[in-house]
Amino acid sequence: MSNPPAETTARPAPNRPSPAFPPPARAWPTLLVVAFLLFVPTFPHGAQAQERSVTLEEAVSAALADSREIQDARLEVEAARGRLSEARGFLYPRLDLSLRYTRNVTAPSTFLPTILFDPDAPADDLTRIRFGADNVWVGGLMLEQPVLEARAMAGLGVATRLLDLQEERLREREHQVATSVRILYYDLLLAREEERLMANSLERVRSSLAQTRALYEDGLASEYEVLRLEVEAANLEPAVDRARNAQREAARELSVAMGGEGLADDLEPVGSLSEMDLTDPDANTQENHAILALMGSDPAEMGEDRLLEEARAGRSALRQAELDGRRHEAQLRAERADRLPRLSLFANYDVQAQQDGRLDFFGESGQRGYGRMVGFQVSVPIFTGFQRGARVDQARAQLRRAEIRREELAERTDAEVRTVVERVEEVRNRTRAQARAVDQAQRGYQIVRTQFDQGLASRLELTDAEVALRQSEVNYAEAVHAYLSARARLDLLVGWVPDHLQR
Repeated sequence: MSNPPAETTARPAPNRPSPAFPPPARAWPTLLVVAFLLFVPTFPHGAQAQERSVTLEEAVSAALADSREIQDARLEVEAARGRLSEARGFLYPRLDLSLRYTRNVTAPSTFLPTILFDPDAPADDLTRIRFGADNVWVGGLMLEQPVLEARAMAGLGVATRLLDLQEERLREREHQVATSVRILYYDLLLAREEERLMANSLERVRSSLAQTRALYEDGLASEYEVLRLEVEAANLEPAVDRARNAQREAARELSVAMGGEGLADDLEPVGSLSEMDLTDPDANTQENHAILALMGSDPAEMGEDRLLEEARAGRSALRQAELDGRRHEAQLRAERADRLPRLSLFANYDVQAQQDGRLDFFGESGQRGYGRMVGFQVSVPIFTGFQRGARVDQARAQLRRAEIRREELAERTDAEVRTVVERVEEVRNRTRAQARAVDQAQRGYQIVRTQFDQGLASRLELTDAEVALRQSEVNYAEAVHAYLSARARLDLLVGWVPDHLQR
């Protein structure tokens, strides 16, 4: 009878840890690392996807708030306000305080006839008289109030007109930035649409290529059909890459225009050009309707004459030309006002003190003298070396130049408005035609696809139908893009920007 094995041979050593169950002190770091690798990557994806999406209104609002061009224009407005405050200062009282200390190393002296002090002195005898002490203190308060200062009042008008002009330039900069962002947003939508359509087309070609290869292996398709689809796929692959890069470039351009500190190439616009219906805005999705709502009145509804009136009244360039003319008028009045007399009131209060020996600020009361005076002063310019007349001629010439520029700009505005209105109508008709082309191309592709599945159409016919569908979809997206861009330029000419977007 054999002896059973001892139990000690089946047990692990009491002081040796089991490799399958590490102690808790070693398990926690491993678990933390695994948890970090499993769960942490999921958060950036969700946050990044949320940060990519941006609506047109959000893009315009961000640009108006953070654009460096607008910040520069706002600083110009602040500088103009400072110049206006400076111009007002010439009409306020002026109060000056002056203090002066002089140390006479050798006190000044002069000689007077001694006979002034001693009648018995010889007539040619002189006596040295000392004037001043070692320390001389002089202090004074000077107050001046302009009463009649025509040039200063005219200068106030010039500064006011300049402030109005800078505020209008800020408004123009806001319009330009809003229009630029709108067009860049449309460019991004078009780039994304082209990339999507190219990718869909490549997917359809690859699917057809796979089917054709299977048929070729079964002897039901020719080698030429396979080669034809391989060439089509090879041509589409770099086109998809170019479209993807173009989309990233458009996203970076939009990010810079929005005032972004970094180059964000993953912005995702909200909306779709291929699904946008320009004939019936209410039939659009909520995203596309928001894009169409961020435009001014339809030129087809307003009429050309009404648009011309709106442009003459609202275009910032015209308003700037008018304000610039008013500024030159104020400058001309200021130069003419230089011929008028100036009247001002003044008052002075002086304190003088002298002392010998050590320094003692203004000394004691017996060492000080006081002076008080009030009065008025009239200054009448008589001859200034023909400078005043030359400045008047210059101001008059500048005023005439501003009037000519405004007349030219008004005529150019009328021409530009008519051109853009014609452009809007042209691309509107083009979108209608392209919409019909897309419907027909889709119907044609479905017909050829059905015939091909039934063996009634060739692979070449199916490829041609797919190319026609892709081209019609791209053409429609480009037409919608051209329409939206033309409407944005028309809004800039008319001087329209949503009030709730202006800062």
